[in-house]
Amino acid sequence: MKHIIAVLLENEPGALSRVVGLFSARGYNIESLTVAPTEDSSLSRMTLQTNGSDDVVEQITKHLNRLIEVVKVVDLTEGAYIERELMIVKVRAVGKEREEMKRMADIFRGRVIDVTDKSYTIELTGDQAKNDAFLQAIETDAILETVRTGASGIGRGERVLRV
Repeated sequence: MKHIIAVLLENEPGALSRVVGLFSARGYNIESLTVAPTEDSSLSRMTLQTNGSDDVVEQITKHLNRLIEVVKVVDLTEGAYIERELMIVKVRAVGKEREEMKRMADIFRGRVIDVTDKSYTIELTGDQAKNDAFLQAIETDAILETVRTGASGIGRGERVLRV
């Protein structure tokens, strides 16, 4: 089962390395990882996606909480949450493909952010399922390059990750 875990940790050199080391030492896989400073410059927020049973994720959160740099850990998938991912896709767009690619971008609420005579670069924001659906909707050989940020998530309503 997919889990999105949000971690508030001290913004110090090596903190990210210790979290990743914890996962690799125990044989857990990180599907995606996003880290950025928060409104408090001494703290960073890490959002990671992993797959596993509830028991495995419970073990992961317990191990994360033991790390000195970790301030707080929340499994966002335990409650209501919002998930988004940024994807940038460069696609071949020549001749009649140009109009089709523009139409597909519009259907998926994407934006064409770069145009050349042979390609479009399209920006899409949404959950992973939406971005996957876009990739499946266009011809595989039309995709020249894909970049994805990985999942970022936040709890809905009054649910807040703060110290």
